[in-house]
Amino acid sequence: MHASPDPSTVRLDGPWAHRDVSANGIRLHVAELGEGPVVVLLHGFAEFWWTWHHQLRALAEAGFRAVAVDLRGYGDSDKPPRGYDAWTLAGDVGGLIKSLGARRAHLVGHAWGGMLAWTVASLHPRLVSSVTAIGAAHPLALRSSVARTPWRGQGRAAGHLFRFQVPMAPEKWLVRDDAQPVADLFGSWAGRRWRSTSDFTDSVEVFRQAMLVPGVAHSALEYYRWAFRAQFRGEGRRFTEAVSARIVAPTLQLHGADDPCVLPETATSSVRWAGPHAEPEIWPGVGHFPHLEAPDRASAALVDFLKQD
Repeated sequence: MHASPDPSTVRLDGPWAHRDVSANGIRLHVAELGEGPVVVLLHGFAEFWWTWHHQLRALAEAGFRAVAVDLRGYGDSDKPPRGYDAWTLAGDVGGLIKSLGARRAHLVGHAWGGMLAWTVASLHPRLVSSVTAIGAAHPLALRSSVARTPWRGQGRAAGHLFRFQVPMAPEKWLVRDDAQPVADLFGSWAGRRWRSTSDFTDSVEVFRQAMLVPGVAHSALEYYRWAFRAQFRGEGRRFTEAVSARIVAPTLQLHGADDPCVLPETATSSVRWAGPHAEPEIWPGVGHFPHLEAPDRASAALVDFLKQD
């Protein structure tokens, strides 16, 4: 049996600087690069800050201060036993923006990070300059799509959400065989073109190792557990009311046409809650990870959008 990796092993070398930031009562690890307007990059499930390594370089070269964070419970950030509800997670991001010394920041999020970006823009609008959702849907768009087609369509695509609700077993499953299920998830969600490359193989190995950091598997699953259980509690109704209005921040959506996890039609239905925006960009041949599968295209679209602000 292999020893679990130390959390510091996620501090991978590169042109970026690693540091810890106190925000909302916890310690968050960030990797940052560049000077200029702040862009905060929020990763998705089974990822960590490194998922943005392409965009960190591109944004810095374009004149932005790019900050990729390990969300609560991931990587080398704190992993408290609670705080995986939308309000606390949004407070983490708001606190991070303030701790970075910025009045406002552009938010870029993939999957769960994208839903979090939408949420922060609703709950803390004065802190958000823009929202970019990559492979992500607005939380209410996702919820309504799952409810409308519980056994097919988006409901079937989100089947892992239901499987993750039972205690203990999903944690053991995620880290089984050196986190082979992480590789399996990436393989089933990524587009065919990226899956056939050595970059896919190398990237998946990095994500597998990050999942083996003690506490990460449990924390990652707590995001799903709160999202599901809140639907049957008063806090779910309060959350719906809190994020039901159209956000005021300019919005960009980038999505893979072959995304089997967050279906393109679910993503496009999110425009109902978007601020000033163009039509969502749906890219053929790309799956759930546009920022990794088509990094140059994603970075260029992001820079063009941010330069317009």
